[in-house]
Amino acid sequence: MRLFRSLYVQVLLAIAAGALLGYCDKEWGVAMKPLGDAFIKFVKALIAPLVFTTIVVGIGNVRDLRKVGRVGLKSLLYFAGATTLALVLGLAVVNALQPGAGLHANPATLDTKDLATYSEKAKHLTVVEFLVGIIPDTFVGAFTSGEILPVLLLAVLTGVVISRLGDRAKPALDLAHSVADIVMGIVGLLMKLSPVAAFGAMAYTVAKLGPEVLVSLGKLLVCVYLTCLGFVFIVLWAILRAAGLRLWPLLCYLREELLLVLGTSSSEPALPGLLSKLERLGCAKPVVGLVVPAGYSFNLDGTCIYLTMAAIFIAQATDTPLTLVQQLSILGMLLLTSKGAAAVTGGGFITLAATLSMTHTLPVAGLALLLGVDRFMSEARALTNLVGNAVATIVIAKWEGGFDVAKARAELGEPAVTAPATSSVG
Repeated sequence: MRLFRSLYVQVLLAIAAGALLGYCDKEWGVAMKPLGDAFIKFVKALIAPLVFTTIVVGIGNVRDLRKVGRVGLKSLLYFAGATTLALVLGLAVVNALQPGAGLHANPATLDTKDLATYSEKAKHLTVVEFLVGIIPDTFVGAFTSGEILPVLLLAVLTGVVISRLGDRAKPALDLAHSVADIVMGIVGLLMKLSPVAAFGAMAYTVAKLGPEVLVSLGKLLVCVYLTCLGFVFIVLWAILRAAGLRLWPLLCYLREELLLVLGTSSSEPALPGLLSKLERLGCAKPVVGLVVPAGYSFNLDGTCIYLTMAAIFIAQATDTPLTLVQQLSILGMLLLTSKGAAAVTGGGFITLAATLSMTHTLPVAGLALLLGVDRFMSEARALTNLVGNAVATIVIAKWEGGFDVAKARAELGEPAVTAPATSSVG
């Protein structure tokens, strides 16, 4: 049937089948883990060349470098505003619903043996270390470190130089364009295996943690998911509406990427498809090439919501009193440390460990409470991050005058807007 040829239907069925296998047979479910791990590992191997060539081509084709600077500045301003809103919303919800109240967990008795890896990495996640870490040891090393920010830095510098050299650098620009096409071709082939990856990842998650793991921390899970949904359907809806588009058609347009994120609990596998679809939607290629990769490091709306709620949850669960001033200071720390959440492996959890260490108030041992369900919350984080970056790209493209609203409406299957209606859109 034609329906079953659709990638998003295949991924959806794979997620359901994986969950069923993990529930019915834990041994087989755990054995499926390599399917998801291998897929994500392959995608990560393609992220660096994809980001590099996309940004180089985007900037290299722009002869006015002031435009590149404007896009970068507008991106940072938008990212700062959006992530601040996410942090404040998370803080408000976790204080209103009190998901950790009544647990009375004693930090001294918590099992912390699994926290060693996160705590060790968190020691190096200071502001200075983060900024220095953006600079790669070697040019090639930026592509082998597994981090986006060093690649982003080199790509911007390379693109700027190519733009300044003009016609003399045309062979290099053509080469970058060809490499980008090749990488996208590989990604296209790899995406055909995404249902297999989603199946393996979901089977392992359910088998390893089990449905009963949701009981003890179910309230926190519900709070995180509801807050993420509220941020998407209220905050991002309003922002996108101001840009002249509706949210639901955009979510349907990105359904393959969203389902892929749902199955793998990571937004990285969806990056290639997101880049391609935003260009087809009418966003200017240079804007897409700059905003999306930068957003993967600096515009982590879902991660910010999780970090705030998790930190205050630990305070509530361990009966650690926090004044409003202390909570606001934690929010301020998270506003800075959350920008490094994508720069390290296991970023969200490591960033939380670093923030708890910086407060000297919240027990780092409280992270042990979250280990069991962090995987489930990572799905909400990743989905919110993906939608947030899509909306950010559209808004900044329109802000910069590089967004074709008519093309976007046609791509999303929305009716054309008449002149009077267009003028009424904020």
